[in-house]
Amino acid sequence: MYNYEKERPFIFTEEGQRDFLKCRDTANKLADIAGAFTVSAAIKGLSGDSWRMLAYVDRLVELKEFRYVNQEYHTQDWVLVKIRGTA
Repeated sequence: MYNYEKERPFIFTEEGQRDFLKCRDTANKLADIAGAFTVSAAIKGLSGDSWRMLAYVDRLVELKEFRYVNQEYHTQDWVLVKIRGTA
């Protein structure tokens, strides 16, 4: 079962930072183009552990760069938007 607190430390490893930044860049592009996007779109192109990929998205929410607007259905279908005033 997914546990953000368990997965969070990996984000700060070299590999984790590389993939987190890819996820953040993708999320920013998607937000600029469409205004909203799904978790699956944000992690597209990444490979590896799915819990870690979800942790990258949760870290973006934790940093208050993005927020969830819809958390229905499957996790990969959750919708996010950029929080105004973030770069």
